[in-house]
Amino acid sequence: MVKAIWGSDPRFSDGINFRFVRSEGRAFPNRRCLIPASEFRMGTGDHRYRVTLDSGNFFYLAAIWDPPLADWPLSYRILTIPAGADVIPYQQRHGVIIHRRDVMHWLDGTLPNEVLFEEPPRHTFFVDPLRAQAELSL
Repeated sequence: MVKAIWGSDPRFSDGINFRFVRSEGRAFPNRRCLIPASEFRMGTGDHRYRVTLDSGNFFYLAAIWDPPLADWPLSYRILTIPAGADVIPYQQRHGVIIHRRDVMHWLDGTLPNEVLFEEPPRHTFFVDPLRAQAELSL
């Protein structure tokens, strides 16, 4: 495990810090990494949701890392795929989920991306609405 920041160096993209990379049509032969997670969060408008695996297991998000350069530290960007049946009502894309059994397949490239990045079957995720935080008044 190493400490890295989430997002690309904005100096190379017109001041924009990209946190995600679309996976379609890309090979990612180098600099593969994994982000351990037990959930991811998403939102539409004023509504926020917490997404977990229906099994309750933790998982990993597939990512690629970028080496430190000048004053920008080691960083990573999460790969995305089109949202599957459980997530599409809330947003169009989500991170590539790597199950624990596939960790080495992602890291060493022994399974093709088409296999690892397949759309998760329906009922893979549990989507839980988050309650709005109450405003504090003094």
